[in-house]
Amino acid sequence: MNKKAILTLFLPIFLFSACRIEYSFTGTTLDYELTNSFSVENFFNDSGGGPANMGQLFTESLKEYFQRNTQLELIRTNGDLQFEGSITRYSIDPQATVSSPDPNLPDRAGQMRLSISVQVDFVNTQNDEESLSRTFSFFQDYDPRNTSLLQVETELIEIIFENIIQDIFTATVANW
Repeated sequence: MNKKAILTLFLPIFLFSACRIEYSFTGTTLDYELTNSFSVENFFNDSGGGPANMGQLFTESLKEYFQRNTQLELIRTNGDLQFEGSITRYSIDPQATVSSPDPNLPDRAGQMRLSISVQVDFVNTQNDEESLSRTFSFFQDYDPRNTSLLQVETELIEIIFENIIQDIFTATVANW
């Protein structure tokens, strides 16, 4: 083989091996060589409403989400990424009224909204510029004419927490 043929054969291999493209299906921008762990303090329910175990449910859901979607190790305290905060709002508000055809009966809510807000203090010990303190909120509506809050509360809270946790994930490790 001549030098030109060898060069033609090995040059593309060399060029492609020098290029490195990284993909993350979860969208994280974490450098796992610097950031290895995360810790989550218990989130308490300071809203004055909701189920008694709501803070614990949120705390465990946040831990599980980060374990599923990152390579970070969950440690008890002082992780490279640290989360703490509280549930600051749990409210049920009417969204749409339905007029009663009977003048002797009052109008009533046709749609109710469950809203939850969570205050999160996030510390990134490897890059302080990425630390934040922010409130994340989400809501779900339900129809009180067909169901009571007790029948749907657990499901609504899970949906709301799922959306809040995705927003926290995006704001803290995906940097969108």
